[in-house]
Amino acid sequence: MKSLTKTDIIREIAQAHEMSQDTVGATIDAFLEAVGQSAADGVEVSLPNFGKFKATDRAPRKGRNPATGEPIKIPATRSITFRPSKALKDRMNGS
Repeated sequence: MKSLTKTDIIREIAQAHEMSQDTVGATIDAFLEAVGQSAADGVEVSLPNFGKFKATDRAPRKGRNPATGEPIKIPATRSITFRPSKALKDRMNGS
């Protein structure tokens, strides 16, 4: 499976819109910062025809140390989830 890096995305957008890579890179950095900060603040970020980013909380739980089998406590954590839109799912499935 081929991988697309941030640098590849910046280069493609810069070429397609005749912009400098520095300008595109700064815009992408600002976008990612805004999405990350909003999610950290508990705000759902919705991008029409793409999907939603949302912070989720996981409760503390019991687990086992795989090396020793000893029970351990896994602390509560926050994470971010992405839910693709129907339009993106349809594009992925060729509809």
